[in-house]
Amino acid sequence: MPLLEVQDAVVRFGGVVAVNEANFTAEAGRITGLIGPNGAGKTTCFNVITGLQKPTSGTVHFDGRNITSTPVHRRARRGMARTFQRLEAFGSLTVRDNVRVAHDIAAGFRGVIRPAGADVDALLERVGISDYAQERADSIPTGTARLLELARCLASEPRLLLLDEPSSGLDDRETDAFGELLASLASEGTAILMVEHDMDLVMSVCDTIHVLDFGSVIASGTPAEIRADATVQKAYLGYSDDVEGTRSDLDAIGDTTVIPAVEAS
Repeated sequence: MPLLEVQDAVVRFGGVVAVNEANFTAEAGRITGLIGPNGAGKTTCFNVITGLQKPTSGTVHFDGRNITSTPVHRRARRGMARTFQRLEAFGSLTVRDNVRVAHDIAAGFRGVIRPAGADVDALLERVGISDYAQERADSIPTGTARLLELARCLASEPRLLLLDEPSSGLDDRETDAFGELLASLASEGTAILMVEHDMDLVMSVCDTIHVLDFGSVIASGTPAEIRADATVQKAYLGYSDDVEGTRSDLDAIGDTTVIPAVEAS
């Protein structure tokens, strides 16, 4: 049974259908991509999963339980953690203190008898931002702030990690290291669901990819299957194999494929 199941999710804002009977899953120990053009409904799906947006209809199951009406904080307690498209760090705190806050909240009473210092330092080391530990969060580069958000998520020891455009602001070297970190987390049993516009990263680390277009899931499969899917090619890139002389798959548009991001999707 998948750790996360989204079934027939619909979200309407007035007359606008942002998510249209979407069905997708995420499994423990695997990296799942949720991709699609700008405005396809990806972040809205994340909001439904984490409880920030009540679906018009449909259900969300986590670890076999229907959590469609479960409050945000209880979903977090059950093992969900999330980063956001817009950075949400405490700007006046240091990088280390940002992670310390998350650690202490997650630890609860255990934090009184168990010092957090070593755990926090280990998290900073793991995501590669130890050098910024004493810097204010509002003074660090965007890519570093993305990794800070990841470290805060990991402080709660999540079973499901939802990452919304996590590689934004990372250079090529940092993106490669980030992909290795995701693979390491998945190997430890963490389920990772990722919204991402960097197709090189998506295709290299994801086990399964779901493609959204106008709020509907138009394709699901392995990276190879998604590359070769004519429906995905047409929705994402404006061409398909049905047109003579066009390129054959997502790889054909270059070694570095990045679909520009927007504030809300």
